[in-house]
Amino acid sequence: MDTTFREIVHISLGGNSVRIIVSNEFGLDSLTIGAASIARSAGSDAIDTASAQTLTFSGRASVTVPPGALAVSDPVNLKVPALSDLAVSLFVPQQPMRQVSIHNFADQTNYMASGNIVSDKTLNSAEKIYSWPFLKGVDVMASDKSAAIVTFGDSITDGAHSTRDANLRWPDVLARRLQADKKTAQLSVLNEGIGGNRVLHDNTGPSALARFDRDVLSQSGVKYLIILESINDIGHAYSLEDPYDVVTADDLIAGLSQLATRAHTHGIKVYGATLTPYMGAKYSSPAGEKVREAVNQWIRTTNQLDGYIDFEKVTRDSANPPAFSDAAGSTDDLHPGDSGYKLMGDSIDLKLFAGK
Repeated sequence: MDTTFREIVHISLGGNSVRIIVSNEFGLDSLTIGAASIARSAGSDAIDTASAQTLTFSGRASVTVPPGALAVSDPVNLKVPALSDLAVSLFVPQQPMRQVSIHNFADQTNYMASGNIVSDKTLNSAEKIYSWPFLKGVDVMASDKSAAIVTFGDSITDGAHSTRDANLRWPDVLARRLQADKKTAQLSVLNEGIGGNRVLHDNTGPSALARFDRDVLSQSGVKYLIILESINDIGHAYSLEDPYDVVTADDLIAGLSQLATRAHTHGIKVYGATLTPYMGAKYSSPAGEKVREAVNQWIRTTNQLDGYIDFEKVTRDSANPPAFSDAAGSTDDLHPGDSGYKLMGDSIDLKLFAGK
């Protein structure tokens, strides 16, 4: 590769120290990161050089990550305001690379350019990319009173069809509301949405059941979990054109119950989010709609969850409940638009997180 990647990460909770997590979880070969740095973003591919910090891994400037593994950098001092953008620069030298660990469809413009230029203010002649390669996450060290909310789901949590670079996903809306209220300003929001993800079967990324330990239980300081997932299981299982991996409502309820049980064993409060409308989407069907409604009924009534958030209620058409309202701004009958994501984020009762 011999390439520097500059990746922009929107931070929900501020702090005074940071570290990054590099991923080779899906790699087939060892991954070497030749150099890495972190700084406050100055917009586009530029960094605030006064804030730039060189990153090390166990005291070394480079790290080699075996296939299937992660690497965590040493923490560095860096004052990070809440709701700000950081720029992580990774130099990946030339090496065998048959498969890359990457978060596609990031709705965030990132950059890549030739050579080791992790310390440069800008990346001259940079190519724009819209994914986060190799970067699993950024940890901000905050006060002992802080805690994290994980938002766990598919493309609707990932923010598909929201405006790129604007941070208008429903978890972003929630993060801004939390920061605006002094009673919840110590809470961060970790977005663990993957476009195309399913509860019971691998599709885009491992299934929710398979990735739960990695994406929820291994995260730092998690106290709350919001689960919004199952619509892709339903869509693919009941598609009128090409159904596969058929599942029932009971199958999905059992899977969601397992996620809640596993979170509860770690002292995490779990809130289910009702599935948003999908009639009119390419893979929608009357049979699938019945399953969606059954899953939502369980989410609203079960005692296996600590509560629920009714995303369906705030996005559905009151005259035609299986479909989105015009206010939700959907252009494909599956994903909300910016206005729909705002309705969702604004509908969450912050009292659900009053315990920290």
